[in-house]
Amino acid sequence: MINLEIKQRIIAEIASRKGNYKSQAAMARTLGINPAQMSRVLKGEFENVLSDGNYISIARKLGIDLKQKEVWVTAKTRVFNFIWGQLESCQENSLSALLCDIADIGKTHTAKEYVKEHKNAIYIDCSQVKSKQRLIRKIAQEFGLIPAGKYIDVYEDLVFYLKSIDSPLVILDEAGDLDYSAFLELKALWNATEHCVGWYMMGADGLKAKIDRNLNCKKVGYTELFSRFGSKYQKISPDGKDAKDEFNREQVALIAKANGVENSHLQKVYASSGGSLRRIYIEVQKLKRLAA
Repeated sequence: MINLEIKQRIIAEIASRKGNYKSQAAMARTLGINPAQMSRVLKGEFENVLSDGNYISIARKLGIDLKQKEVWVTAKTRVFNFIWGQLESCQENSLSALLCDIADIGKTHTAKEYVKEHKNAIYIDCSQVKSKQRLIRKIAQEFGLIPAGKYIDVYEDLVFYLKSIDSPLVILDEAGDLDYSAFLELKALWNATEHCVGWYMMGADGLKAKIDRNLNCKKVGYTELFSRFGSKYQKISPDGKDAKDEFNREQVALIAKANGVENSHLQKVYASSGGSLRRIYIEVQKLKRLAA
């Protein structure tokens, strides 16, 4: 059961982000509730307004960890600063860019943090919406449009909306998981909204391999799509084992220190996490429990 404290955390997060949407009704549609419900909970009405299922769904969409009570501090790592700057440039100037780099260096976390603080910027996990229809409907929903109904109507409403708002940005993470029809539809959507939308496509080595393979075999649409996303792969992590080890140590140290780990424990965090950013939270919590 979702208790009052968790409900209050979720509603506080909704309130902090509602300025990122064109209207409160648009945000409500994005979260899968109706505007009247959203208005009531923002006024402090918690009883018999939303179900536990609604709260769980909203927490998932907003990236709220129901177990985590302590605030996790985002460190300004090399990856964070690079991607944040690129996202700002893409959004402000309606540009497109393509980032292909190794996994587990903070790409996803940075993108999600950026979306929290910027109006008309959305994040899409393409691994969850691999087909053309699911991708376009998800983009529409994240902008607060109605994703149901005839596909052609959803698509045309989305094009119209993107051309009518200020500096929209679409971040496409795990883009290598998209199927061929989705890539072609992205090209079409890019064409229909040229000079109106910023696009940022991210993925690991698999995305680069997929694009290169299809470029080499001259598969229809890939040359055009690659061109529209800048005709080059952006990369942050260095080459070479020693350089990568130093890069990983620097990232782990910055994140651990930002979240209260003393210098004397940094090596232990790095060794225990194996340099994985996804494991740092677990290792930091272990240290805090030992110190308590």
